[in-house]
Amino acid sequence: MNIASVRRPIIPPTPPRAPDDMSFFGRIAVIKQNMIATWGQRAYEEEVIQGRFFLHKSFILNQPDAIRHVLLSNYQNYTRTPAGIRMLRPVLGEGLLLAEGHAWTFQRRTLGPAFTPRATANLVPHMTAVLDETIAKLETRTGEPVDLREIMQRMTLEIAGRTMFSFGMDRHGPTLRNFVMEYGERLGRAHFLDMVLPVSWPTPMDRARARFRKRWVEFVAMLIAERRAVGKNDGAPPRDLFDLMDEARDPETGKGFSDEQLVDEVATMILAGHETTATALFWALYLLALDPDTQEEVASETRGEHLDSMADIDRQKFTRAVIDETMRLYPPAFLIARAARDKDVVAGAEVNKGDILMIAPWLLHRHEKLWDQPNAFIPKRFMSKEPPDRFAYLPFGAGPRVCIGAPFAQAESVLALARLIGAFRVELADTAPVIPFGVVTTQPDHSPMFRITRR
Repeated sequence: MNIASVRRPIIPPTPPRAPDDMSFFGRIAVIKQNMIATWGQRAYEEEVIQGRFFLHKSFILNQPDAIRHVLLSNYQNYTRTPAGIRMLRPVLGEGLLLAEGHAWTFQRRTLGPAFTPRATANLVPHMTAVLDETIAKLETRTGEPVDLREIMQRMTLEIAGRTMFSFGMDRHGPTLRNFVMEYGERLGRAHFLDMVLPVSWPTPMDRARARFRKRWVEFVAMLIAERRAVGKNDGAPPRDLFDLMDEARDPETGKGFSDEQLVDEVATMILAGHETTATALFWALYLLALDPDTQEEVASETRGEHLDSMADIDRQKFTRAVIDETMRLYPPAFLIARAARDKDVVAGAEVNKGDILMIAPWLLHRHEKLWDQPNAFIPKRFMSKEPPDRFAYLPFGAGPRVCIGAPFAQAESVLALARLIGAFRVELADTAPVIPFGVVTTQPDHSPMFRITRR
């Protein structure tokens, strides 16, 4: 995809690339700290890289056709790796993101109606109300250093709480954030035994994760009980995601979710819905602070817009391109790892049962054969008449297991960025480069301070 640009685009900082000849144990040591720092230059140039992972082969796939095969054409032959299950199950349980087989089919069919464009449109008022409050609070802090990463986390958590339960998260927000920080900093990092032992063999970290899960499940169940105590008027339409999920029935069997299943579904939606969106918005604000000209284009597009409906959001074409480009450079899920259930052939290579296939959006989105100026921030590439290959751009995954909440997350991200940049000029008050690192999601290595001024 060729990009014509008058101005020299910015190239945001990234971690140094690993030596291509780094040893296996050297990579294992780096993985615990920053997964995206384990890949060398070859991974950004070659379509398929084959290696070994103990008794099995491993593959890094950067070829769209091969990725299509694994995620779409033959997706039933591939399951999550033991390390992936260990990292996610304590916080997501058996919810949609981790379910397999019939359990996944049931959950996907049952949840589908809650995430249609029409259902998302009905939730926009919750988003706009929280944005109004956030902007009002920020107006009292113009000219002083502010931590926009923390503010985005609080804002998206509040949106998640209101769209899920119709109540604010003032009382429960700090506890929920503490759960997220505790898990990400201590338990969400893969250790050597996490990667080599079967899931049925508990590692020392698994015991700590089990203790975490017990407390986490109790907390989510308490939120659900509090929401149910509010009740719902008989015959009234659903007012939030909880109503939609609680009333959801499989269109084939008429079966709904048990209380235990509902806990895992709510946990999945709250965490996936607030943490990934907060991170995407942080990176978008960081990029726009580095690129004032592009920031002014966003502000110009939003000028005079009410921005309180899906129709308003859909008109923000350039702002949407900024979000798309942000998620290209900083994909929320930086790695999709799958283990083969049975033999297969991928990109001409023989795949055996147990082999590991890695599809890394971090690599794919910066691959030198797929993108022009792959490390540069160029939002207008997403306004081209030639969109990127569907399997070269995977911010929400692809195939049957594509993120069910993608329309909601995209609407929320575009709306929030448009409203924030329409209200404030954003600059960095911190000169230290922000380096992305991969631990569950693509996070910044520190939270820089910003300075905002009213437009």
